[in-house]
Amino acid sequence: MSGSPPPADAPHVTVAESEVLVALWNAGPLSATALVEAVRARQPWGEATIKTLLNRLMRKGLVRSQKDDGRQRYHPLLDREAYVRAEGQALADRLFGADLSAVAAILSKG
Repeated sequence: MSGSPPPADAPHVTVAESEVLVALWNAGPLSATALVEAVRARQPWGEATIKTLLNRLMRKGLVRSQKDDGRQRYHPLLDREAYVRAEGQALADRLFGADLSAVAAILSKG
C-alpha cells in the first residue's frame, strides 16, 4: 500500500519516526516483531523504543494497524514519494529560501 500524500497540515515526522516508516515502505505491511527486526537492521534501538515510535506514528495517523490472517500488521498511510518531496522542499526552504535554482546549482557541483 503506498498510502496518500501528506496534507498541507500533515504532522511532523521526526528522523527517528522516519526509520519506522522506511521499514514499512521497504517491506510492509509488517507484524510488530518483523517491524522491530527491520528497524534494528538499520538502528541499534531497543524494542520499546521502536514500539514507542510506532505508537507515535499511529497517533499522528501516519500508520495503521490491521489484522491480516489473524496477525496484527502495520501499514504506512503516508506515501513515501510525497514524504520525500515534502522533506526536500522543507530543506530547500530552510537552506535556500525556496530558491530551487540555488539548490540545482549546489547539486550540479556534486
